Amino acid sequence: MDFSGISPLLNLLPQRIISWSLKMYMVESKGGAIVCMLLALLFLGTWPAVLTLLERRGRLPQHTYLDYSITNLLAAVIIALTFGEIGKGTPSAPNFFTQLSQDNWPSVLFAMAGGMVLSIGNLSTQYSLALVGLSVTEVITSSIIVVIGTTMNYFLDDRINRADILFPGVGCFLIAVCLGSFVHASNAADNKEKLKSLSTEATGFSTDKEALKNNVVRDSDVENGSGSAEKARAGTAGFLIELENRRSIKVFGKSTITGLAITFFAGICFSLFSPAFNLATNDQWHTLKEGVPHLSVYTAFFYFSVSCFVVGIVLNIIFLYHPILNLPKSSLKAYLSDWNGRGWAFLAGFLCGFGNGLQFMGGEAAGYAAADSVQALPLVSTFWAILIFGEYRRSSRKTYILLVSMLFMFVVAVGVLMASSGHRK
Repeated sequence: MDFSGISPLLNLLPQRIISWSLKMYMVESKGGAIVCMLLALLFLGTWPAVLTLLERRGRLPQHTYLDYSITNLLAAVIIALTFGEIGKGTPSAPNFFTQLSQDNWPSVLFAMAGGMVLSIGNLSTQYSLALVGLSVTEVITSSIIVVIGTTMNYFLDDRINRADILFPGVGCFLIAVCLGSFVHASNAADNKEKLKSLSTEATGFSTDKEALKNNVVRDSDVENGSGSAEKARAGTAGFLIELENRRSIKVFGKSTITGLAITFFAGICFSLFSPAFNLATNDQWHTLKEGVPHLSVYTAFFYFSVSCFVVGIVLNIIFLYHPILNLPKSSLKAYLSDWNGRGWAFLAGFLCGFGNGLQFMGGEAAGYAAADSVQALPLVSTFWAILIFGEYRRSSRKTYILLVSMLFMFVVAVGVLMASSGHRK
């Protein structure tokens, strides 16, 4: 891009804006990194709530994830074509299109490996959100990410974060994993008691597991929330049964262990994507040939998202015809004609895509270990879970105490991790 024709105008601009315009934009300050982390925290804490909303309104998760995958990739393309193409670029930091033709395949493969494990983790999360609940799923997966992924990133980043601050924060997340499991177990026990006390004659609903298992979602406008589940008060036994009738993933009769196992598997997958992305952008293992520049965060994110897209599309097409957890079979034709809730699914993909991009932009500046502070996203998810879905309404005092304790540990943890931020030289 030639700026010679507007040099008089450039002389009138502040020097910081000129330097920003003449090279590829990168977040370099600690303050800018924290802004990226906070925005990522909001986006990454909101998209799971959107998926939960669609599942509870009866939309098949396979349909939702296929829509989500499209806009998740589109977000990466938008970031690459804007931030990745601003300015001229330099030999050591080339622009997005320049890097596509360079011999940087070792770094590309690291980025694509990160996208693969993220896609598998997100796919698993879709099912654990139904089986375990929004807030507990996010607590456990986020805590595992920090305990495993943050520790790996600390050493990959040449220890630019303060260990005396960072690892106490990791400890807080580890405690939150335990508290999250206790919250789920306590809430499940509360729901069991509510269902036991329900009188079938008074409510007109059957609590028989076989009857609930065979119940079909009614033809009312479940996507717009006009089904009868809104008639029962949140937290009551009647509400739980109506929700079971309406939702796409049936949870009554499912083992608590099954839900927790899927959640822990998702957390392990999530814990690997950030270290893989770190290796892709900083080449700590010296896999690139001499003179080949490191992948920019924008180019790496593009490859990362392409891999995430391919894995998500392939697996969900398989699940259309071979579903898990007793979900009904579907087809590509049924998916293409299912426009109910498609806009919400597209929104979830954009939120996740831009959230991940902002997290990586912040991590490149302040260290990926500190950027994992966005894993405090359960604070946002729990807000949506309580506000929209009525989770933990009319639960026991024990459940409320555990819930507050869990959230308190997250508040402490995010503050500690952000305080450990360093500055990449």
